[in-house]
Amino acid sequence: MTELSRPAAPAEHPDPIIEISDASISFPGIKALDEVSFRMFPGEVHSLMGENGAGKSTLIKALTGVYQIDSGSIIFDGAPVSFRGTAQAQDAGISTVYQEVNLLPNLSVAENIMLGREPRKWGSIDYRAMRAQSRVVLDALGLDVDPESMLGSHSLAIQQLISIARAIHINSKVLILDEPTSSLDADEVAELFRIIRNLRDDGVAILFVSHFLDQVYEIADRLTVLRNGRLVGEHLTPEILRIELVQKMIGKEIGTLEDLEQRVRENDQSTPESVPFLRATGIGRKGSVSAVDVSIGEGEVVGFAGLLGSGRTEVARLLGGIDRADTGTLEILGDSIRLRTPRQALSRRIAYSSENRRAEGIVDELTVRDNIILALQADRGWFRPIPRKRQDELAQSYIEALHIRPANPDAIVRNLSGGNQQKVLLGRWLAVAPRLLILDEPTRGIDIGAKAEIQKLVISLAENGMSVIFISAELEEVLRLSHRIIVMRDRHKVADLENDDLTIDNLLALIAEGDADEELGETA
Repeated sequence: MTELSRPAAPAEHPDPIIEISDASISFPGIKALDEVSFRMFPGEVHSLMGENGAGKSTLIKALTGVYQIDSGSIIFDGAPVSFRGTAQAQDAGISTVYQEVNLLPNLSVAENIMLGREPRKWGSIDYRAMRAQSRVVLDALGLDVDPESMLGSHSLAIQQLISIARAIHINSKVLILDEPTSSLDADEVAELFRIIRNLRDDGVAILFVSHFLDQVYEIADRLTVLRNGRLVGEHLTPEILRIELVQKMIGKEIGTLEDLEQRVRENDQSTPESVPFLRATGIGRKGSVSAVDVSIGEGEVVGFAGLLGSGRTEVARLLGGIDRADTGTLEILGDSIRLRTPRQALSRRIAYSSENRRAEGIVDELTVRDNIILALQADRGWFRPIPRKRQDELAQSYIEALHIRPANPDAIVRNLSGGNQQKVLLGRWLAVAPRLLILDEPTRGIDIGAKAEIQKLVISLAENGMSVIFISAELEEVLRLSHRIIVMRDRHKVADLENDDLTIDNLLALIAEGDADEELGETA
């Protein structure tokens, strides 16, 4: 293992509650953890940081008994452990609260808190005792919730707090919170943080996993950074600058904001000379993304940059009609519109290609032909089927134009490579002749050759007048293709910049800098 300096243990808790040493886990074709060491202390909030594929989820699953480590060791509360499932880990004192609440909404709050540990009297559940014990736990957390109320009647924020109450009832020594704030508004986050601080002060070790840098710096005492399955470093949160943290997460050197500040101020003074194809003003969705302004001209490629969870995809889904905005207005060529469904967006020639190719993109049981004509058929209406001859012509034209291989319209899509599946998906959206094409991570997980072809296609589409929103975690790709770049951080728009001499350093600085949105101006 590479030797890395570590900050000192807290004086009040010199021994870690969890210590992982040189842990490795391999799957076919990938090493998910590569000699990673990790530790947590009682009475601390510890944040686990890293981009997608860094190894965070694998490490958590190793801690909770979902995965067994191939090598290395895990010490919990002073003794070696090898949990054979989440139940063993929970019985030992490690509880996890996931982003998606995994309790039972059709049962009462008390029944969920005591689930599997119900007090019994004369062989039956003692409901009076169950409600009384639940009340004690809720009071300890400062939650004014009726134990007899149905869990499903409460907000997601309250349901997550009930999950924490359940963990406290089973005397957890370690509480893992996996993206607990992703669907919460500011007031709900503040309430969650109040409870986290109280638990920390009571000696519970809390692992806080989040992509929101502002929240990490607000709540975490210590953080560990992973990248590509390896440990990058452990730091006391106040002692690492945000720019340095992002550099460690992404693995790139970062410059300063000095050269960029004047540029943003200059952009603030400029206004578009022509009416943009699409203009969104104050568009947002509670618990998803704060209100933002977005405009895109005809033939313009607008790139979105930001870390995972920054709000890139959330804005794209609002503009594509996938999710419904609850604030703001939308205009197309100056005319006010409302988008409530993807079909309404298609009727306005706005096509959205999801980052989740498997779940929201291709239909892997269908053929290449069926996948390509799917959106066009939906827009046309299922009672007006596209003639088979026209289907064949469309499929063949996009197979040739996009170099889909094998060049067989009857091939089942699940049998194609990832790159060719992505090309089929692009063919589907191009078939509806969109005026705005929203591409969310269109090149993720595909080979270099397919990636280059898709990048060339984006440039060609823009040259022919199509508007394109391009979202990618690869900043080089965003810089290469975009006329203008919108930078997102923690569900807020940080900046909107013309792509004239921008660098990766510039973008990373804006992504990382905590108060850049206050120091820097934005274009509308």
